[in-house]
Amino acid sequence: MTQFQDIIKRTKAYLCLDCGKCTSVCPISILNENYTPRLLVNKVLRGDIDLLNDELLWSCISCGLCYERCESDVKFHEFIRDLRIEAYKIGKTGVYAHHGTMQSIMRMMTRPDLKQNRLDWLTKDLKVKIPKSEIRNPKSDSLTLYFVGCLPYFDSFFSNLQLNILQIAKSTIKILNHLGIEPVIMPNERCCGHDLLWTGDIENFKKLAQHNIAEINKTGAEKVLVSCPECYVTLKEYYPEYVAPLNAEIIHISELIAENLPELKNNGGTGFQPVKTHSQDGCANSSLKVTYQDPCRLGRFSNIYEQPRQIIDAMGFKLKEMDKNRKSAICCGTSGWMNCSTYSKQIQLARLKEAKNTGADLLITSCPKCQIHFKCAMSDKNIDKKTKIEIQDLTTLVANQLK
Repeated sequence: MTQFQDIIKRTKAYLCLDCGKCTSVCPISILNENYTPRLLVNKVLRGDIDLLNDELLWSCISCGLCYERCESDVKFHEFIRDLRIEAYKIGKTGVYAHHGTMQSIMRMMTRPDLKQNRLDWLTKDLKVKIPKSEIRNPKSDSLTLYFVGCLPYFDSFFSNLQLNILQIAKSTIKILNHLGIEPVIMPNERCCGHDLLWTGDIENFKKLAQHNIAEINKTGAEKVLVSCPECYVTLKEYYPEYVAPLNAEIIHISELIAENLPELKNNGGTGFQPVKTHSQDGCANSSLKVTYQDPCRLGRFSNIYEQPRQIIDAMGFKLKEMDKNRKSAICCGTSGWMNCSTYSKQIQLARLKEAKNTGADLLITSCPKCQIHFKCAMSDKNIDKKTKIEIQDLTTLVANQLK
């Protein structure tokens, strides 16, 4: 019970009013009547230790909608995360998607002697700095480090979806180069550990965090740039909470682009060029109507809502907002490569339909997992064609405009 008491206190679960407003907005609860955040909190408050054996503990997709709706400031998503850590200690886990391959890759990265080939995707046109000495002098110059995360792995693993997730990393460097920045890229970087943390494996999360903190601090970088929302919240919030803070400012690529829009818009005196693509009827379309997917970790977790919209507006697109946007946005249906179920698929298809109903030609994302999950949902040959919509990453769009 001691661990429950600590979790209850830290997440303010004792303030629960039993009103059920969290349940009313929970994407899983809407589809699965057996799952309700309110009742899970109630069980813990009653001291029901058997909850650690309950499969429903792993149903939460940690989107944070319940926290936005809660009038008592109960941090339910963190409540679930901490309970999973306790459950993992006694050998309990959720159902891993893809046979647990992603989790296995993350745990492999905790090996101190691991040798990686993380830089073979870099092309000659991308100007970067590779740390050659063990420790750089942080006073020698002002360095920006680009933390790539797991982007190099996704295209190969999900080859059936014909993704180009690695283009996000290349686009990030192109934008930085355009701004006169040659970022540091670490050859011995590891996964940030986000998914291990949210699936309860706190021990291996800490190993990854300790490794990355040491490697980043060695470079002397003053800024760490990320293009993945999960890396962003992990480096900025979870590393200080569980291990130690970095000796650098953490910045998401959308923050940097928004801050530098005046310079980017004056690209060679021509400004952003309209992105030309082909709509579903096959006609060239140079004035796209777009809609935007707010990622949970970038939006509700980090309060970055306006910067992506400022960027979209600066590129000349007509933004058609989905009914549920910003703090009320619905997530991509699953989290941590775990418990990808029929409920997840229903959430994804409903969100795609909402995007399509805006009349937009393009769904813009700023999280690689949103793109993966939505494209996976659309790969089902049995879904309605009216649900399908073109998807592209925001960073990639910006880089294409600067060509």
